[in-house]
Amino acid sequence: MKRIKLFAIISLLTAETLSLVSARNVSVKSYYKPSKGTYVMPSYRTSPNHTKIDNYGTQGNYNPYTGKSGTKPY
Repeated sequence: MKRIKLFAIISLLTAETLSLVSARNVSVKSYYKPSKGTYVMPSYRTSPNHTKIDNYGTQGNYNPYTGKSGTKPY
């Protein structure tokens, strides 16, 4: 019985953790800018949260999708 409870707790914590990790990234669909005549490729960005510290483009951060370091100041 203890093993079942332990397994249930571990499963719940794992599911919680995975939902938090997946909520940090948001996919952005591709679109066309008629004013400039350019096509913008689909990409990923961090979830909006009113802070600049955890954005991929901020200095000290790393974008895992493009392999580039952030350049924007805090």
